[in-house]
Amino acid sequence: MTELRFDRDFEARPGEMVSVSPLIRRMVANNPSPFTFKGTATFVVGTGQVAVIDPGPDDDAHLAALLDALRGETVSHILITHSHADHSPLTRKLQAATGAKTFAYGGVLPSDDEGLRLDASIDHDFTPDVALRDGDVVEGAGWSLESLFTPGHMSNHMCFALPQEKALFAGDHVMAWATSVIAPPDGDMGQYFASLRKLLDRDDDIYLPSHGPARRDPLPLV
Repeated sequence: MTELRFDRDFEARPGEMVSVSPLIRRMVANNPSPFTFKGTATFVVGTGQVAVIDPGPDDDAHLAALLDALRGETVSHILITHSHADHSPLTRKLQAATGAKTFAYGGVLPSDDEGLRLDASIDHDFTPDVALRDGDVVEGAGWSLESLFTPGHMSNHMCFALPQEKALFAGDHVMAWATSVIAPPDGDMGQYFASLRKLLDRDDDIYLPSHGPARRDPLPLV
């Protein structure tokens, strides 16, 4: 059995846009906690015409820093991995500032017998403009992002693959710094393990999670 080893060697200055690769930039929000590590990462894909993945928590300072870093560029797509309160709430203000459409699996659905799910960390007001399904692709200038439906951590969790760099934006599904929290009723451990197995059939070179460092050679961690 592969030994599970974590990597907590990660420093991030809130509000600073960092180049990760030719097509990827990252800015970390100022929301460190035991669950978010150093904060939630907002990723930018492309140059000139860009996609923003996970705008983050409702933080005006993070929004201002993000818009300043993207001055002169066009945000054409806003993608959300899932609607926890540290990932999706800033979407509304970013959309108002840019006019970009939002893309995600969907909002949180009611369960059969419990009405609305009552996890306090869920952004219940979130609904995307465009509902993605597994395998859907969105495209921009020089980049494309494939949707991978990976429920478990949350019922609407998606990862996004960037084939141009064999990179996977893993959200909170697989992280290098810690295991993912699976909190019922919306989190589901059976779905989570099935979503992990789904990744074992892929050949991504690098995972870029929403918290903590990237992970190269990710399949042993999966």
